[in-house]
Amino acid sequence: MAAGQYDIYIEQGATFTREIEWLQSDNTTPVDLTGYTARMQVRKTAKSPIVVADLSTGNGRISLTPALGKIKLMLTATETASLKDGEYVYDLELQSGTGVVERLLQGTFTINAEVTR
Repeated sequence: MAAGQYDIYIEQGATFTREIEWLQSDNTTPVDLTGYTARMQVRKTAKSPIVVADLSTGNGRISLTPALGKIKLMLTATETASLKDGEYVYDLELQSGTGVVERLLQGTFTINAEVTR
C-alpha cells in the first residue's frame, strides 16, 4: 500500500491534536490496531539528520484506539512553542505486532508562527 499524502498545519504555541482513522480497503471497516505501535518524525528534509519533532506510542505523543482504527497525534503548547516556524516533512509509520511496518501517511508539516506570546 502506498502512503497517503496528508499535509499538516499547526500553530506555534498552541496545543496540537489530530485524530486519524485507518480504514480497510472498503473505506468503512476500521483496521484493528491491536498490538500495533506508531512513530512519526518531522524533519526539514527527508534526508536531514536533525529530528524537529518525534512522536511515538513509546513517548506518549501518539495514542491508538485499536478497535476503532484511530491514531491520535499530540503535542503540547510548550512543545509547539519550541518549534521554529516553517515548512518541514514528516511520515507516519505503524508497526504490527508481527513486525510488519507500513507507512500510512506522509506530507508537509507546516508550523505557523505565533504572534501572541
